[in-house]
Parts: sequence; C-alpha cells; structure tokens
Amino acid sequence: MKTDELVRLLATGADAVDTHAAERRIAGAVGYGAVGALLLMLALLGVRADLEQAVSSPSFWLKTGFVAGVLAASAFTAWRLARPGARLAGVPAALAAPLVVIWAFAAYALLGADPAQRADLVLGATWRWCPWLIALLSLPAFVAAVHAMQGLAPTRPRLAGAAAGLLAGATGALVYCLHCPESAPPFIGLWYVVGMLVPALAGAALGERLLRW
Repeated sequence: MKTDELVRLLATGADAVDTHAAERRIAGAVGYGAVGALLLMLALLGVRADLEQAVSSPSFWLKTGFVAGVLAASAFTAWRLARPGARLAGVPAALAAPLVVIWAFAAYALLGADPAQRADLVLGATWRWCPWLIALLSLPAFVAAVHAMQGLAPTRPRLAGAAAGLLAGATGALVYCLHCPESAPPFIGLWYVVGMLVPALAGAALGERLLRW
C-alpha cells in the first residue's frame, strides 16, 4: 500500500475531536455524584433540623466555601491529569489555597479561645464518624469520577485516581454540609480534610488497576 493511500484510509470517517470532552465528563461526574450523594444523605442521614438558621451564619458559609474550593481545585487537577502530557503547573497552589484559608481561620479560632475550649473546637461532637460519613457520601461521585477518567486519557493512573477520589470526597463533603452540625474552623480543617482524603487515598491505590490503558 502506498503512503498516500494509507493516509486516505486512516482519514476516512474521522470525526472532529471534541476539545471539551474532559471538561464535560468531569462536570458530569460532579453533577451525577452530587445527586447520588444527596439522595444517599436524605435516605440515611437527613438534613439538619436547624438548616434555615444555619445558613444565616458566616461559619456555615466558611465551611461550604472551603469544601467548594477543594472541589474546584480537585476538578482542575482531574482535568489536567485526564489529558496526556498536560502540565501540572498551578495544581499544587490550587489544592493548597483552600487549606491555607481554613487553617488560618482554625489557628485564629484556637489562639483566641480559652485553653479549656480548644479540644471542643477540634473534636466537636461528631469527630468519630464525620470522616466516614463523608467517605460514604462520596461513593456515588467516586464511581462517576472514575468512569469519567476511564473515558479520557490519563497517563499517570495513580495521580489520576487520587484526583478522582479527592473530587469525589469534596462532592460528598459538600452534600454532607447540609447534615453536619459542626462549623468550627478547627474541626472542619481537620476532620473534613480527613474525610476527603479517604476516597483520595482509595483512588490512588486503585488507580493503576482502574485507569491503566
């Protein structure tokens, strides 16, 4: 076969490349994962009884803003890792930014509190099960995020799996905000982070198996 004939054969029936496929798949994973987490939360936990009063508190919006920041940063990270050869410039700063903010608020709260109250600010009343409930609510988003990444082209499966897991964890944590009675920055800066890291670590562990070409 001549070269010109081979080129024509390979080009026959070629479709235009969707340059926004990664964005659409990751956004879809967040959407489907959030709906799944919301249904799971309503079925197992329910919305906090004082939600109407809670939404008028700045601490509630600090909590949800922090989680939304992690969600945005993890979506950006997953988008980068889903594209072969894409540089990760900006990823560490994006991931660190919401952590720096919540930890700064946590430090301010702890330094300004009476020493006898500091343990309560860190532990709250729900530290034993908070991370595990976040991990539980992340399951629908974890499945959706892994499926989205499988349809793309990640070349670093462990990192891609971790990004998909963190995306799922942040989605679950955002929905969990509707149930969780805790709003103290020291609590959020520790136990919410642990809860989001659980699916991230699971994604890293499973990335080689689930996302390898």
